[in-house]
Amino acid sequence: MEDLLDRFVTLWVVIDPIGTIPVFIAVTAGIDAATRRRTALQAALVSVGVLMFFLVLGQLLIDALDIGLNSFQVAGGIVLFLFALTMIFGESKAETDTKIVEADKSAQVRRKQNPAIFPLAVPSLASPGAMLAVVMLTDNNRYGPIDQGITALVMVAVIAVAYVLMLFAEPIIRVIGHAGSAIVSRVMGMILASVAANAVLSALINIIQTGEL
Repeated sequence: MEDLLDRFVTLWVVIDPIGTIPVFIAVTAGIDAATRRRTALQAALVSVGVLMFFLVLGQLLIDALDIGLNSFQVAGGIVLFLFALTMIFGESKAETDTKIVEADKSAQVRRKQNPAIFPLAVPSLASPGAMLAVVMLTDNNRYGPIDQGITALVMVAVIAVAYVLMLFAEPIIRVIGHAGSAIVSRVMGMILASVAANAVLSALINIIQTGEL
């Protein structure tokens, strides 16, 4: 149960459904309700597809490069820790992705970009941190097929929550405000930093005890 909770917390933090709400509002401003619902659904489905790709093929890449589990866990933990620092000290995901949208509009780029693909699915939901997290949480050397399947279900559940939150984006923002969303993002960053530090320390202890990278 504790391991399942760790997976849920890690995936919740790196996917950050709450931080996606302001981004969704920014990219769907001025369109009708039906189109907004389609955009939310497409963003959720695309992000699931992207993360499933890394969940299934990420391990093959690690094996092909002959990267040791402990080495990958240390590197992955460091990257997640740095990602957490950007959540704590930098701009929130909502602020960053909204600026991307505004910059794109100010430049008058008119290539019919689908907002469900960019920036909602990637990099808002299927962020680099989320891609790395699903690879770490489904490593064949640590997790069997059942555990990997559970991780996949947890990932889908988190994105499903994100989809529901996008459907109710405007009422939620009216309640918590953009400042509230930024606060939640920073708290999640602290949690992710703790998870990342634990992953690095566990790998280092394992290296000392076994001598295997």
